[in-house]
Amino acid sequence: MRMENQSVPGQLDLLAFTADSSSAQSLPDPQPETVSAPLAEGQPEATVGRDQDSTPETLPATEHDPAQGQSQTTTVPGTLLILDTETTGLNPDSDHCLEVGAILFDVSSRQVLAQLSFLLPVQANAAEPINRIPASVTSVAQPWAAALQYFQTLVDAADVLVAHNAAFDRQWFGRGHLPPVSKPWLCSMEEMRWPADRQLRPRPSVRDLALAYDIPVWAAHRALTDCIYLADVFRRCDDLEQRLAHGLEPRSLFKAQVSYDERHLARDAGFRWNDPVAGAWTRRLSAREAEALSFAVQKLDTSLTMAS
Repeated sequence: MRMENQSVPGQLDLLAFTADSSSAQSLPDPQPETVSAPLAEGQPEATVGRDQDSTPETLPATEHDPAQGQSQTTTVPGTLLILDTETTGLNPDSDHCLEVGAILFDVSSRQVLAQLSFLLPVQANAAEPINRIPASVTSVAQPWAAALQYFQTLVDAADVLVAHNAAFDRQWFGRGHLPPVSKPWLCSMEEMRWPADRQLRPRPSVRDLALAYDIPVWAAHRALTDCIYLADVFRRCDDLEQRLAHGLEPRSLFKAQVSYDERHLARDAGFRWNDPVAGAWTRRLSAREAEALSFAVQKLDTSLTMAS
């Protein structure tokens, strides 16, 4: 499906891109995340690793640490790379990525800096009924190798990679034609929280998220389209810095301690039954989010047997 007249300022003409692939910068390792206090002792401070070349903003938290009597601070990324993939199936061991979309987004100005979208050649596409990309089209001559080189420069320029369902998108990198990436990831579906007055589910689809922010939905299941929706949502978020900071807080897997009659509390809070732990309502939360719940939760050992 072609997308016409949907360009965003900052789009690159890949045919004019002639930089040598050796000019791409190597990716720094992300700094470790640390929590200064355990959940039981009050609100912890969360520090998200940044590379040394970035210029992060320090965002004051809205609450005080009862244990230390001072406000928390969290590092806010200055530049995001919003990305999405389209694939031939769900299994990265047997399927392939056939489309990548990416938008480099400046947080402070709420502006798009650059964007690109390109196809990668595949022999078959079992997901064509969903993404409507014929495998034959992926073999039409186009500068996908140059696009990959430019994509690497966008990764280098970003502080954080953002995807809606990042757990799915990140597994395709380092496989096939796609390079490995080592920048921090943020999931706008699982880890970012949206205002209650938008009346969204705990894990909203990108289309529901766009509609909640009065953004017209004109196409679906193409990589750049979903990136444009997410960039437009970010442009309309007055409190984007705080939502990013909260989304980047360290997370652990928690089990909801609710009775059968109270299971709706866990479900409404975004907990999933039997996924990933068999026989339990679980969700990955920050310590701050866990303390704010109306029901008790238990932090789980990640070595627990997961559901098949």
